[in-house]
Amino acid sequence: MAPKLPVYMDNHASTRVDPRVIEAMLPLLSENYGNAASRNHEFGWKAEELVENARGQVARLINASPKEIVFTSGATESDNLAIKGVAEFYRDKGNHIVTQTTEHRAVLDVCKHLEKSGFDVTYLPVARNGRIDLDDLRRAITPKTILVSIMYANNEIGVVQPIAEIGKIAKERGVLFHTDAVQAIGKIPVDVERDGIDLLSISAHKLYGPKGVGALYVRRKNPRVQLAPMIDGGGHERGVRSGTLNVPGIVGLGKACEICQKEMADESARLHVLRDRLKDAILAGLSDATINGSMEHRLPNNLNVSFAGVEGDALLMGINDVAVSSGSACTSATLEPSHVLRALDVPEDLAHSSIRFGLGRFNTEEETDYVAKRVIETVKRLRELSPLYEAAKPRSGS
Repeated sequence: MAPKLPVYMDNHASTRVDPRVIEAMLPLLSENYGNAASRNHEFGWKAEELVENARGQVARLINASPKEIVFTSGATESDNLAIKGVAEFYRDKGNHIVTQTTEHRAVLDVCKHLEKSGFDVTYLPVARNGRIDLDDLRRAITPKTILVSIMYANNEIGVVQPIAEIGKIAKERGVLFHTDAVQAIGKIPVDVERDGIDLLSISAHKLYGPKGVGALYVRRKNPRVQLAPMIDGGGHERGVRSGTLNVPGIVGLGKACEICQKEMADESARLHVLRDRLKDAILAGLSDATINGSMEHRLPNNLNVSFAGVEGDALLMGINDVAVSSGSACTSATLEPSHVLRALDVPEDLAHSSIRFGLGRFNTEEETDYVAKRVIETVKRLRELSPLYEAAKPRSGS
């Protein structure tokens, strides 16, 4: 049976809100519409109760305490609060931060900003498989280091870092460890205790929740992490993040986390099969197609492929009934090649020919087969029209 078009396979950029999440949110827009900070009537009490329930749902997904969950507007704010909050609060202790070259711009741009304020930042390189060298991390940490920020799983190539090992190194050296876990949460098991994580960023719209809401996990003991607030006014969220709480969004985030906790194992196994089905079909149907990043250490729903001799934008236009991406959704408007792929030492022409496939909860076998067929047909047609492919052939040896 032919799939309904267009096919959405850009689930790293955003996900469809699960109908069960919508169902949980709707009463907050029409019936239980109180402000969670209103402590003198039933509407406010009900809103606060729902917020605290959601706080528990988020905490359980990552093995944290509800008191360690701070609600934000999304991962970008969470990253900013974690990194800038630590930098300002612990500045007397040190001014050095360690991150990696393949981080999301929400981390890299924060670090660039802090450099202008007198902080030193070390940007660790990655190997061709997309992972950092743990010895590089050990060498980078100095007595002035106050924070290590390494993302759990990359948003473009899906590569999962050795998070537990990073957490152990940070703890041994008395350094706080933050991870942008946006792509990992709900896809693979994340445990802040097992992994030694002190701060962790979450975004609802990456795990079938609504846009505009997220959370930051902030460890309360062993060690207790303290942050300088980035937003003042009202003292909400125990003074860490002021502002009227987005109760419908928070309830949606909580429900999305609850669903992920219950269904993640089965869902990830299914997506792993679909992803490999897509990969195998593309590699069988095309020569000179290269997988970017480690397949061993990878999210089950991610595939990033370079197609020699084809411009990524031309391929996207050629498969305009399929929603995929040529890189991060936050940088897709730029003409520059992906900084992630360049960090992997992917040649510029191949970086420009790369497509990210992000499979999700609502994708089917029929959609997967359709996408593979459309990609193969379109790449072959574009190669026939382009002299670039003939130039690329000697590189691949074909």
